Amino acid sequence: MGGEYVPGSIWFYAPNKGAPVAWAFFFAVSCAVHIWQCIHFKSWKFTGLLPFAALIFTAGYIMRVIGAYHYDNVKIFISSICLVYAAPPFYELANYITLGRILYYAPYNSPIHPGRVLTTFGAISGIVEALNGNGASYSSNANLPESKQNIGRDLLKAALIIQLCVIASFVLLAAYFHRKCHKANLLPGNLKAVLCTLYCSSALIMIRTIYRTVEYFSISEIRVGPGFNPQSISPIVRYEWFFWVFEALIMIANSVLLNVRHPARFLPENNKIYLAEDGVTEIVGPGYEDKRNFLLTVFDPFDLVGLAKGRDKGGRYWERQPEMGVSASNA
Repeated sequence: MGGEYVPGSIWFYAPNKGAPVAWAFFFAVSCAVHIWQCIHFKSWKFTGLLPFAALIFTAGYIMRVIGAYHYDNVKIFISSICLVYAAPPFYELANYITLGRILYYAPYNSPIHPGRVLTTFGAISGIVEALNGNGASYSSNANLPESKQNIGRDLLKAALIIQLCVIASFVLLAAYFHRKCHKANLLPGNLKAVLCTLYCSSALIMIRTIYRTVEYFSISEIRVGPGFNPQSISPIVRYEWFFWVFEALIMIANSVLLNVRHPARFLPENNKIYLAEDGVTEIVGPGYEDKRNFLLTVFDPFDLVGLAKGRDKGGRYWERQPEMGVSASNA
C-alpha cells in the first residue's frame, strides 16, 4: 500500500533504489547536451547556467541513490535535499537571462531596460534565498525557543509565497512584451518560438514551486512528541510518488525542453544585434544603455523617474542610422 512509516528512515519511507539512478542518468545526459550546445552556439554567457543546473541535479540524485541504501544517514539526506533544492533557482536565473536577450532583440517594444530583468528579478530571488537560509537555520535549531523556531517557519513560508509571486510577475512581464510585439505585427517565428519556450519552462517551474509550497505548509506545523501518529502526516510527505511526479519528472521535462528548444537556436549571441522594425532584418547597433546608478536601476527598473522627466530611455538607438544590417536568418 505504501504510505507507512519505515522505522529509522529520515525520509519517512524507504526511498526507491532504481528511480534515482535513472534520474541521475537523465540529468547527466541533459547536462552533456547542454555543454555541447553551449560550445556549438558559443553561448556560454547566455546559457551557461543550464548545464550547471543539470549538473547539480545529477549530484543530488546520486546522493539520493546512496540515501536509498542508507536512509538513516542524516548527512546524506541533507546533501541530497540541498542539492535538489539548489538546482531549480538556476533554471529560473537562466530564464531571466533569456527574457533579457529577448528584450534586447526587440528593444522598441521592451517595457524595461533588458539588463534590468536579471538584476531586478535576481535581486528579489536573492532576498528569497536569504529568507530561506535564515528560516531554515531558525526552524531546524531545536536549541532555540519555540517562538524563534516559529519565526523561522514563517520566514520559509514567506519565501515560498514570494517566489511564486516572482515567477508570476516574470511571466506577466514577458506576456506584456509579447502582446506589444503582436499588436505591432513584429513577432517573427524565432521570437515567437523562444517566448513559447520561456512560458513552458516558467509553467513547469511554477508547478514544482507550488508542490514544494504545499509540501512545506503541510509539515511546518508538525510537532513530534509522545503519542504522535506518523500516519497523521500529509500524504504529500508519506508517499514518494509525489516527489517523483512533481519534482523529478517536472524538472527533467524542463531541462529536456531547454535542450530541444535551446534559446541560442532562436536568438543571436551578441545582445547588440536587434530586429529591425520591418520584422525581417537583423541590425548591429550600439546596444541598450542605462547611465543611472546601479542601485537606482535595481530599485527603479522601469525608469519611472526618467519617464516622468521625459528622459529618453536608452537613447532610442534603433531610430538612428544602424551600423550594419543583415538578413534575419531565424525569422
